Amino acid sequence: MIVSRRPVRESAEDRLIARYFQPLAKHPGSFGLLDDAAAVSPPPGCDIVLKTDGVISGVHFFPDDPADAVAKKVLRMNLSDLAAKGAAPLGFLMALALPQDVDEKWLKGFAEGLGSDAEHYGCPLLGGDTDRTPGPLSVSIAALGSLPHGTMVRRCGAKVSDHIVVTGTIGDAALGLRLRRDARAGGRWNLSQEMQEHLMQRYLLPQPRSALAEAVRRHASAAIDVSDGLAGDLAKLCRVSNVSADVEVARVPMSQPARRALGSEPGLLELILSGGDDYEIVATVGADRLQALQAEAATAGVPLIDIGRVGVGDGEARFLDAGGKPLVFARPSFSHF
Repeated sequence: MIVSRRPVRESAEDRLIARYFQPLAKHPGSFGLLDDAAAVSPPPGCDIVLKTDGVISGVHFFPDDPADAVAKKVLRMNLSDLAAKGAAPLGFLMALALPQDVDEKWLKGFAEGLGSDAEHYGCPLLGGDTDRTPGPLSVSIAALGSLPHGTMVRRCGAKVSDHIVVTGTIGDAALGLRLRRDARAGGRWNLSQEMQEHLMQRYLLPQPRSALAEAVRRHASAAIDVSDGLAGDLAKLCRVSNVSADVEVARVPMSQPARRALGSEPGLLELILSGGDDYEIVATVGADRLQALQAEAATAGVPLIDIGRVGVGDGEARFLDAGGKPLVFARPSFSHF
């Protein structure tokens, strides 16, 4: 029998993981990324909430976007969904497919952005997979959250007469994407450079409403993360809840840049309401819970606006103009298909 005494060398993939991602695997259940799987125990009496979402270069972000922003965006997309369910983050798994031309500088920036957000949101890397791909770069994250048993806020709990509330502002990211694709749009909309930067930054870096997750869990009857547009996502909530919704467009919160753009080009209203990438939370809440939710949102520093009411119906979300007439959208929701 011949026994080789030569040491087993690490593969290039092993070295990549050790250099960029092992430092992020701070949860003991990640085993330092030295095993094939991770192990996580939820707090006693809690359920684990699971969510997965991903990004593809040229589809969800621009190929020249900063590497740290790409990492933050994909993690925050998942955190936004956890927040809408009322869950606190536990950790995440990541599958990373890298094209041949990705260099060390890009990987370093990606890992730094990922590590920064993982630390900030208390959501450590637990494990994952790395691959080479002949296609565009892609990142997929599966995030885990926890909440007390049986308390996850679903889409299907909206009740007739509930108030409809939404966090933050709507439409900024869709307008920011339009600006990225059409550099002259800012001039047509009479936007200052600062206003344009605000809109483009909202597209580049979502702001998940994690600080409001616990309040949503305690007070909301139903909720959904606004990723495909307010109009389309609210309609999804209504369909599974077997209700309708009436939203007063004048009450939908918009930033100053968005209002300036809309004033210059009124046809942008549909894009604002249905364009997507807001990563806000739209929720329904009973009248007896509304004030408490508003107070907790104010304490958390999260803007929260009452925009309408839930009514009897079969899944329709109506957006009413100043005269009470429903708007008709050519494309009420973003869809990849």
